[in-house]
Amino acid sequence: MRRFGTDGLRGLANVDLTPELLVALGRAAARTLGTETFLVGRDTRVSGSMLLGALSAGLTAEGAEVTDLGVLPTPGVAWASAAERRPAAMISASHNPFADNGIKFFAPGGRKLSDEAEDRLEAELQRLIDGGPAYPPRTGAEVGRVFTRDGRPGYVRALAATLEGRRLDGLSVVADCAHGAACGVAPEVLAALGADVTAINDQPDGTNINADAGSNHPEGLAAAVVARGADVGLAFDGDADRVVAIDAGGHLVDGDQLVALCAVDRRDRDLLAGNTVVATVMANLGFRRAMAEHGIDVVETKVGDRYVLDALEQGGWALGGEQSGHVIFRDLATTGDGVLTGLQVLDVMARSGRPLAELASVMTRLPQVLRNVSVANRHDLSGADDFWRDLETVRRRLGDDGRVLVRPSGTEPVVRVMVEALTGDAAEEACNELCGALIRALGTADPIAH
Repeated sequence: MRRFGTDGLRGLANVDLTPELLVALGRAAARTLGTETFLVGRDTRVSGSMLLGALSAGLTAEGAEVTDLGVLPTPGVAWASAAERRPAAMISASHNPFADNGIKFFAPGGRKLSDEAEDRLEAELQRLIDGGPAYPPRTGAEVGRVFTRDGRPGYVRALAATLEGRRLDGLSVVADCAHGAACGVAPEVLAALGADVTAINDQPDGTNINADAGSNHPEGLAAAVVARGADVGLAFDGDADRVVAIDAGGHLVDGDQLVALCAVDRRDRDLLAGNTVVATVMANLGFRRAMAEHGIDVVETKVGDRYVLDALEQGGWALGGEQSGHVIFRDLATTGDGVLTGLQVLDVMARSGRPLAELASVMTRLPQVLRNVSVANRHDLSGADDFWRDLETVRRRLGDDGRVLVRPSGTEPVVRVMVEALTGDAAEEACNELCGALIRALGTADPIAH
């Protein structure tokens, strides 16, 4: 049974992710990751302390020493892993509802585990679950210990240092912390750099993380920015590894736009490695057009920030991201970091003296329609010849003024249909046409708006 997805383990806490499973996972991690010390952090979910305790029990049972960093953003745990050259684990389900939880591991140096290391970890976990031969138990002084340390101060100093002494004085910022891991970090570092900060959704109670707040629900932030007359709003997700922004007029600035404006700024300062950015297949056509207009190459990957990071590392490039707000500055961090991204955007605003709306206008976002079509077997898509002929007809009609992406989901029994066009009506019409073609070709149910 494959337990690890593209971003670790995730599921309903105490059902899919039980203490028993986490104890076994801790044992497996201590045995396979080749070290005697681990760093562990978590977000604000009520189940976090339970799962952290269970994971730590498994690690210490195998003789490892554990440092509990407390509530800390995922990129903060990755930063500590990089700074101390120690493996680390983050307990979080990111933007999921509070009842879910998850766990992801970082190798020493703050990078996500390689596929080979993850395979070894999963194989050992399964061996333990299946009741494989036991190792001689650690006893006496061989049993590991758990230490506690507030991981926030060092991470906050590291974030501030990325501005190389520059400040954010004069900028008014509303920070939506999603009642998550950003609460103890984002307002502090913004204030330390001179910004006038108002924090909202910054009172976690263990059950309100992501609840009508944060990057998945930026409507409240938009209203707060306009009501306060602020220059900008930043909305983080539960573990603060992604961010979207709100301009002074209350308009959303998504991950594509954040990458675009940072790419142009870096190019203008001769800091854009290889004059290249990395984006996923979901990046808006407007992003691609904007980068072409500025002479910046775009390398495309599958959906998922790990694929963006892989491409950045392989190409030696520094900047990439996703429309959802996962943005990676590879020269500054080892993973996507919402607070870091927010600081870089604010730095562009402070240096240029230009408002966010003007900076974000470097690209014009084309209307995009995305639907999921339920299918009995999404793998039948490759043989649906009639559908592919219909798709080519739509592509020819849209020409260079539109884009079509159809792909089976990797986790759900659906096919995802995405259409971009110059107008919302044109995108809607083309998407409806393609969903109908899928139904005719595969006998699917009605499409469900996503």
